[in-house]
Amino acid sequence: MQEAFGGSGSDMTGVAAEIACDRFSKEGWTGTSVYVPSETELTIYVNQQELVTILCTPIKLNYLALGFLYREGIISNISDVAMMHVNKEDSLIDVRLRDPEYKLPTLRVLGCSGGTVFKTRGQRVNSDLVVTPAEVLSLMEQLQEKMVLYRLSGGVHTSALSDTGKLLIVAEDIGRHNTLDKIQGECMVKEILTRDLLLLTTGRISSEMLLKAAKMQVPIVVSRHSPTKNAILLARDLGITLVGHARDRNLLVYSYPERLGRPTDEVQMYCPKSDDTAHKPDEVIESGKRTDGKRT
Repeated sequence: MQEAFGGSGSDMTGVAAEIACDRFSKEGWTGTSVYVPSETELTIYVNQQELVTILCTPIKLNYLALGFLYREGIISNISDVAMMHVNKEDSLIDVRLRDPEYKLPTLRVLGCSGGTVFKTRGQRVNSDLVVTPAEVLSLMEQLQEKMVLYRLSGGVHTSALSDTGKLLIVAEDIGRHNTLDKIQGECMVKEILTRDLLLLTTGRISSEMLLKAAKMQVPIVVSRHSPTKNAILLARDLGITLVGHARDRNLLVYSYPERLGRPTDEVQMYCPKSDDTAHKPDEVIESGKRTDGKRT
């Protein structure tokens, strides 16, 4: 299956470059060299039509393309793709769908933030998955150990899909959003179901990251850093447990803390301000619950 879609795409050649620079420290100036992450403009063609250009790290490009097409609703599974050819030298991917008449959405250029998408509809996540804080922190330690490109060059984000005990898929990229698309694409090729697993990331969690997690039906999303306000509100709407600042022996849970063992009668009340447009100003909401007992 992997060979049919351009191979594993995990060749590290060209993902970092050694650059000469000048270092200043308490000892003064010295000449040195460092590794920095490479960046490429990957253009995806679908049925011989240019669809999108994505700024990304040139590794696992086949998985990135498949994950992007799935996230945008262009494909629903791997069988929708008749052929894929990866031209790494020219940074092009040619995808042929089994439906040659498929009408593509409007062309976009995506930066490393991945901030523009064609569709933004969220899918609610229902899951009985439960994990302990200790397991989450252990998984984040495993994620740090797998940050190969980051240790070499810095400047990239790392994300992983895991069960409660180990990492299953790891992806690195200059774009936070790209790492999730790479994970989705690799799961499609390797026939790994993403439902009821965890997403771990080193980057900030935005509302678009939450939409990607919902598309994957992942009930728990964990980051070393802070989520945005909109991401927190969206997590409560979509039924996703959102965890931030997960490092050392601490973490913060912004929604559905019961999935990490927090007793429901101790859930912190959330009182949105008037500028929180996702809910009415006078609503009082717990971390994932309305006071009338209905889920948000």
